[in-house]
Amino acid sequence: MKKSLGPRTLLFPTPALVICTYDKNGRPNAMTAAWGGISCSDPPCVSVSLRKATYTYGNIMERGAFTVNVASRDMVDMVDYFGLVSGKDVDKFKETGLKPVRSRLVDAPYIDEFPLVLECEMKQADELGLHTSFVGEIKDVKVSEELAPHAKDGLIGLIKPLIYAPDDHSYYSVGRKVAKGFHTGKKIKAK
Repeated sequence: MKKSLGPRTLLFPTPALVICTYDKNGRPNAMTAAWGGISCSDPPCVSVSLRKATYTYGNIMERGAFTVNVASRDMVDMVDYFGLVSGKDVDKFKETGLKPVRSRLVDAPYIDEFPLVLECEMKQADELGLHTSFVGEIKDVKVSEELAPHAKDGLIGLIKPLIYAPDDHSYYSVGRKVAKGFHTGKKIKAK
């Protein structure tokens, strides 16, 4: 038996993503977003949903590009900060000391210190209500040099990316591997 919680934004895991853009003056900006994920495999696309009120929303509409930056758990303070202040009022890169790097493929910066980056060109924007869903075609994925040799072996355990829990407004980190996927043909019966 289940008890209704009503319609809520409750799905696990929810990634803690940092979306980077340039504003109309070319100043880099970063914001934390939890509503996002892979939306297509061919061509590879990611979607992220943002409110119109965010500075990043206007930047994506203006520039047609963004990067998705994945932080490791040791950068949780930076990720949280990027979600608390607006780029309209604060130069977040100056305040945090993080280094924005200009993408050579899309009109957006990425964060040098974060271990994983998806460089995206906007394919479409769909207003859904309070949020607009931006679908970006992934033009390249970049990983920190020290992690690159492990790219085919599984990066998630090395990166230890953050996830966000919308029910208790807390950050968590991805845990240990529990099983390999696409390996068993066994029929499993519920206990």
